[in-house]
Amino acid sequence: MHKPSFPLSILVVLLLAMLLPACGATQTAVSGQLQPGASPAPSAAGPTPVGEKAPNPVATNEPTMTAEPEPSPSPVNDEPGLVGPETYPPGINPLSGLPVSKPQNLLMPPALVSITNFPKSARPQAGLSFSPFVFELYIGEGMSRFLALFYGDFPGEAPSLDGDDTLTSADSEIGPIRSGRLPYEHVRGLYNGFLVMASAYSGVAQNLGDFTNIYGSDGDNINSAMIKVTRLEQIAAGQEALADPAAMQGTTFDSTLPAGGVPAQHLWYIYNVLNQIEWRYDPADGAYHRYQDQADGITFVEASDKLTGEALTYENVIILFANHRACNEVAFDVDMTYIQRSPAYILRDGALYKVYWTTIAEAYEKTTGKLRPIRFIDANGDPFPLKPGQTWVHITPLNTPVWEAMDSSRLYDLLNNQEPGSGNWVTRFHSSSMIEDKTVCDAIR
Repeated sequence: MHKPSFPLSILVVLLLAMLLPACGATQTAVSGQLQPGASPAPSAAGPTPVGEKAPNPVATNEPTMTAEPEPSPSPVNDEPGLVGPETYPPGINPLSGLPVSKPQNLLMPPALVSITNFPKSARPQAGLSFSPFVFELYIGEGMSRFLALFYGDFPGEAPSLDGDDTLTSADSEIGPIRSGRLPYEHVRGLYNGFLVMASAYSGVAQNLGDFTNIYGSDGDNINSAMIKVTRLEQIAAGQEALADPAAMQGTTFDSTLPAGGVPAQHLWYIYNVLNQIEWRYDPADGAYHRYQDQADGITFVEASDKLTGEALTYENVIILFANHRACNEVAFDVDMTYIQRSPAYILRDGALYKVYWTTIAEAYEKTTGKLRPIRFIDANGDPFPLKPGQTWVHITPLNTPVWEAMDSSRLYDLLNNQEPGSGNWVTRFHSSSMIEDKTVCDAIR
């Protein structure tokens, strides 16, 4: 993997049932375990959404932290130790904790590119292995899409797939690019960057700022919307007014394994039976490898980068719980700005940690009026470190259950056979977890 600048009759009925949203049965997470059919305990004060913009939000989805993960062999590397959250050594990317080959690029704003994941003919996508942060979010009808952030070094020289030539930034392309979505604006603002998308519904576009539209070159090919790396660099250079290195601060990195984690060799993120993702931890490279079913719920293929042919691996995989406010299943927004505290799970080094994320305004925001990236903190409010490298973020509705299942790749086992301590973590996206909000409908008219 190239780092930025771094040397799946009865069977039919069963499948249809899995595709249906969980509207009739409520699933409650208690100590990180799914309680099938259980109803939430009543509260005298009523339900309190986690991560709301109010003091002392109630934390949910707590895993039982009873066992330390067994030490995993880590590859020898030259990664820096503890860096951030407010100061970084010269030439260190504040979004990866790693050095960049072109420090001057840190003076340009991040590019956030809307990259499709459906139809499956769009895979493998091009350029993801060069992105320090990738946000994956639900877009309706069981599908997900990526918002890949490029900052620091852009995709540059890489061996071609046939091995005869060398790809350069002049002929490398990123994509396929697809339309914009409402939550993109929150991420764009937090990272002080600009969007690249293949247009957007007019009601959505009017709520997005600083975007460039890229259109397909072949009307018969839905995957033909790509952006050349040189064009992306030109756009970034022309957006220098957005740039402020201080606005990129806030993330802490430490190559040392933090205390307090539990084993997490696998994470299954399930949107529906035809959109399942498995993250597998590989001690050999100290990162998680992404596998996805081929829209059949059965055949899983390791994800790769079309530019290089290499596997997509990420040092950090994060489940970030946020309030989803919906007009309907495909038109919704996600609250991510000025959040005091909301839960998150961070997987790194084969271990899972229950932490929190925040975007609350501190001195920098209050002084400049600008925003800063998502910060991760522990229960005491102290910075929690990511592992230096790349990060994949699954944006997930509040109170979504997360549990440990038996070590199996069968969807039935993952959903029904719990096994605490297995290190095989599972979560399932329920669109019914989104909250109806008329203001979202009004915003996109």
